[in-house]
Amino acid sequence: MKSFKQHLLAAVATAALFFSACSSQNHVAQNAKTADFPEEKLGWHLGAQAYTFRLFSFADALNKIDSAGLRYVEAFPGQTIGAGSQEKMTYELSTEGRALVKKLLKDKGITALAYGVVGAKDEAEWEKVFQFAKDLNIQVINCEPNETQLDYISKLCDKYDIKVAIHNHPNPSHYWNPDVVLKAIEGRSKRMGAAADVGHWMRSGLDPIACLKKLEGRVYHVHFKDLNEFGSKNAHDVHWGTGKLGLQAVQAELKRQKFKGMISAEYEYNWKNNMNDVKVSASNFRAALK
Repeated sequence: MKSFKQHLLAAVATAALFFSACSSQNHVAQNAKTADFPEEKLGWHLGAQAYTFRLFSFADALNKIDSAGLRYVEAFPGQTIGAGSQEKMTYELSTEGRALVKKLLKDKGITALAYGVVGAKDEAEWEKVFQFAKDLNIQVINCEPNETQLDYISKLCDKYDIKVAIHNHPNPSHYWNPDVVLKAIEGRSKRMGAAADVGHWMRSGLDPIACLKKLEGRVYHVHFKDLNEFGSKNAHDVHWGTGKLGLQAVQAELKRQKFKGMISAEYEYNWKNNMNDVKVSASNFRAALK
């Protein structure tokens, strides 16, 4: 008959084996995560701008983002929530609507990190946008504000601890050139920076690498695209790494700058069936990193 001491030693040995096995499983799971999402090691959060799926509801967009192998979303104003709700993704979203959005995100394991491209008519409305973003734990608001609004937007950034990233649409939009963005954020909150849309720079005939270098230290978000042509407003999206962007060169510059933040896939082509285009692009992006 075993003594109490022998039983105790056996129990300790069994527990040690159990915890060792758990540790080994966790290590394997962590390695698998790193292999599947190599961008995470760099502090990059690869996701999608929900506008990519603008023909569908936010709930449907989350399903497509999940199917594309992505875990982050940049919500855009005006998209119908879906899942039984006809409300829109704006600051006017009801308490029930916000609860539904949070549930949809949680159920899919997707995090909403950014919101945009959004605008507002005055300081009071901008504050409602910030309050809405804070409620959804949004980290970055992407926008193209009127320059007369920049001073109070700067104050709202600090009040709510939310970054504002000024987005560039193609020339002749106001912020098409990074020099204009730099001037706009000069002397204002350090939470104000740029939402760098590399595809729109290409449409404007600007070198994305040179633009990123100008904005070094103030790039807070990236809209990622690869286009079939350079310098043409008629250029359209193609699978990343197959167009004129220079995928690895852009990755290298973001690495050099030690960029941390969300990279939104914004695939504005093949609108009705572009989920697989996003999936292939994300796969190409990760393969290029490896």
